Amino acid sequence: MSDADSLKREIFKKIAEFYRLEHGEQPFIPGQSKVHYAGRVYDEREMITMVDAVLEFWLTMGRYAEEFEEELGKFLDVSDVVFVNSGSSANLLAVATLCSREFKGHLERGDEVITPAVTFPTTVAPLIQNGLIPVFVDCELGTYNLDVSALEEAISERTKAIFVPHTLGNPCEMDEIMKLAEKWGLFVIEDACDALGSRFDGRHVGTFGRLGTLSFYPAHHITTGEGGAVITNDRKLAKIARSIRDWGRACWCKYNTADPNGACGRRFEWEISGLPCPEPCPEPRRRAAEGPGTYDHRYLYTNIGYNLRPTDIQAALGIAQLEKLPGFIEKREHNFQRLFEGLKRHKDHLILPHWSERADVSWFAFPITVKHEAPFSRQELLRWLEDARIETRLLFAGNILKQPGYRDMKCKLVGKLENSDLVMRNSFFIGVYPGLDDVRINYVLDKFEEFFSNYECFPHHLLG
Repeated sequence: MSDADSLKREIFKKIAEFYRLEHGEQPFIPGQSKVHYAGRVYDEREMITMVDAVLEFWLTMGRYAEEFEEELGKFLDVSDVVFVNSGSSANLLAVATLCSREFKGHLERGDEVITPAVTFPTTVAPLIQNGLIPVFVDCELGTYNLDVSALEEAISERTKAIFVPHTLGNPCEMDEIMKLAEKWGLFVIEDACDALGSRFDGRHVGTFGRLGTLSFYPAHHITTGEGGAVITNDRKLAKIARSIRDWGRACWCKYNTADPNGACGRRFEWEISGLPCPEPCPEPRRRAAEGPGTYDHRYLYTNIGYNLRPTDIQAALGIAQLEKLPGFIEKREHNFQRLFEGLKRHKDHLILPHWSERADVSWFAFPITVKHEAPFSRQELLRWLEDARIETRLLFAGNILKQPGYRDMKCKLVGKLENSDLVMRNSFFIGVYPGLDDVRINYVLDKFEEFFSNYECFPHHLLG
């Protein structure tokens, strides 16, 4: 063992000690400790793996990124995972990939894309930014996914795609969506940012459409800090996606390609039509504008792209998190079922979540809608929970058309979006993430019981 290896082992040992001292589990004190809706779940393994990447000091995408893409692909049973710097970037990249002129039948400006009005903003933003027209359909109460029965009405001669979010991890009815897409020749993109590990008919969501997207923000099923991915079984689309992620360049060299001529073996011999002929020109009479001339493949750009690349330190964190993912999914399901069983006695006042019998759900959170006829408002219930140190969140943007930044977008509507408006007024969610244990779940349920008990006794003075 070299001196460097010996020192590294000593560093890792100290990191484990530091984790236990500084980051170990804290006792739960009811009414004082916050019950988070989501958060990072980690141990010394994540910290050691990240420090290992720091010590290598590659910084940009390297061996850890390659390993993360490969291992996540195995978990999801897909041919390609394109790791990016956020789930929002993944959505942008998926849409931009289908708009690439390298892709036969690509989307064009003015094409229509069906998507639900209840959504996260960065599902819609890439459509607008690429000149596409969102066609908004209503959601279903309880699943909060797009209303499949409204899809056929939403289709016009300009419809080219459906962008499907699996809301809070709850799979959409993918059999119906894919049948309709096949009937009308539509592309399907799945926003599975909330749904890593969810399955429909035994198949991972995100793998039904041409492209799927994931997020690894700390609130999600695994985290890389900031991070996301585009997933696909279409090698052509994967190549385009990597190009757009990597500034739009044509080069496919890996981070450690040693050959100065690149993986293609002819890095400096790629021809670009219209490029001036190199000097001395072998055909002096040829006009310079006629080309083709040669150019460095690393600086040949075949797409309009960005730098959406993550770092190797993020990937190192992701690898350690992937090892825990099956346990995370199991714990989320356990916490969800505890809440569902504890709250179903209040179904007269609350709309509780429901899901397809064909779905195996890796829940992101537990959604609740206060019914119209309930003797209390969402605001009263939220204030009660938050005062008890139980975190709540609204269901993302609610009806996205009511958000100030999206009110003037060019779009189409199908129906009156009444459910979407109700979600914006009356829905919220609480946590099921693996950092919650039975003690915390019991506390949450006790506080709900206390709320209903107090409200029945003092319906107009609960908050006084």
